[in-house]
Amino acid sequence: MFDKILIANRGEIAIRIMRGCKELDVKTAAVYSDADKTSLYTNYADEKYALGNPSPAKSYLNIDKIIDIAIDSGSDAIHPGYGFLAENPAFASACEKNGIKLIGPTSNVIQEMGDKITSKKLMKKAGVPVIEGTPDGVTDIKEASKIANKIGYPVIVKASAGGGGIGMRAVYEEDELIRAIESTQSVASTNFGDSTVFIEKYLERPRHIEFQVLADESGNVIHVADRECSIQRRHQKLLEEAPSPIMTDELRNQMGESAVKAAETIGYSGAGTIEFLYDNGMYYFLEMNTRIQVEHPITEMITNIDLIKEQIKIAAGRELTLGQEDVVVNGHAIECRINAENPLADFSPDPGKITGYRSPGGPGVRLDSGVYMNYTIPTFYDSMISKLITYGRSRNESIARMKRALNEYIILGVKTTIPFHKAIMKNENFLQGDLHTHFIDEHKKGIDKEMENVILEDLERVSRLKSTFMPAKKIAAISSAVGSYLTNAKTQQINKKR
Repeated sequence: MFDKILIANRGEIAIRIMRGCKELDVKTAAVYSDADKTSLYTNYADEKYALGNPSPAKSYLNIDKIIDIAIDSGSDAIHPGYGFLAENPAFASACEKNGIKLIGPTSNVIQEMGDKITSKKLMKKAGVPVIEGTPDGVTDIKEASKIANKIGYPVIVKASAGGGGIGMRAVYEEDELIRAIESTQSVASTNFGDSTVFIEKYLERPRHIEFQVLADESGNVIHVADRECSIQRRHQKLLEEAPSPIMTDELRNQMGESAVKAAETIGYSGAGTIEFLYDNGMYYFLEMNTRIQVEHPITEMITNIDLIKEQIKIAAGRELTLGQEDVVVNGHAIECRINAENPLADFSPDPGKITGYRSPGGPGVRLDSGVYMNYTIPTFYDSMISKLITYGRSRNESIARMKRALNEYIILGVKTTIPFHKAIMKNENFLQGDLHTHFIDEHKKGIDKEMENVILEDLERVSRLKSTFMPAKKIAAISSAVGSYLTNAKTQQINKKR
């Protein structure tokens, strides 16, 4: 086992990794930018080292500086978490050259699976279902038009490099194709330094289902069941659940076998995720994330397998002690990503100081967080505040606990996605498990209306606090924070009713 692991990340994922390390009796070293001097995770680590300038390029993406700190601190491994350098082949290569173990796959595997065209070819060769599309990057517009007509509209234009849906464009007719290709090439070049794009058939209402895999360096591979991640905005996940509401034993076996085959084909080691799109009874390879996922806690909840500890043990050269038969799904788990965003303003970021904070608890509730009272959410990074996870014996019980937990959760000073998640928990289509990747767009009016309703309910709850021991200033602060989601006109209308 490792003596010391440097965590090349920040926030809640840094704390989550450190918790696993403590249970394995491994020392931890944290890195932090100037914007994260007062972050909770820096005090949780055994050691901490400054990165300086808060700009991501000069801090958490600075490969040379992080490698130097790892060497100077005597760390024998680096855990990259997710985001930042987690899927950067150059970083993996730098670790390899300096004799530092990256807790993840090799640089070659990251390179292959990070390129959508290459990964798609590998999966097709392995017999994993892929969506029909161009086998190589698009360079000739006329040829692209021929291929699109052959596939049949609608099609989607994607950047080969990068991820997160950046630059993706759906095209419904030939006249739009040239503009879509040029736009995606420009965005891809700016964001990823690679303008290569490709075309594939566009699935209009697919479900996003992914499989967790674990693979050791001796070639043993298992899948750790499925997650549904269909509720997204701009291709970014907002809510995940495990297992998928439509999953059957037969479908899990089929998709799980494909996920294992995918990992075996590329010689994968570590924790990773094979992502699929599911449509009309068919599933297709989407991409592989060669790292731990944001949503890994829901898999841990339904399988009782600590994915972070397994990931670390694999990197230390240990063989898996789990066989496929040991992976048993029990109950249901849901994760809501609580971000500092205004869901009634197209999820616009709203960083700032947390002036009031009360975390939820009780049976079946887990909160992975890196914030605290009076903490200031920086403007430089992702706006995630926490991950709220609930577990129940059934999907209905997990939903009921999430409703309760969301009502208990109080965050003042910044707008958050809590009202959005409250609205989703009341949405009839969600309750029935009728999900797809365009769920939010399709149900936007209903979700927005329900968000206003839950905000009204929260305002009424605040008014009832007047008869309790809570100080008037605190009541005013909560009322102001809740009402700030709404337009001035709407707020005036509410005040008249009150």
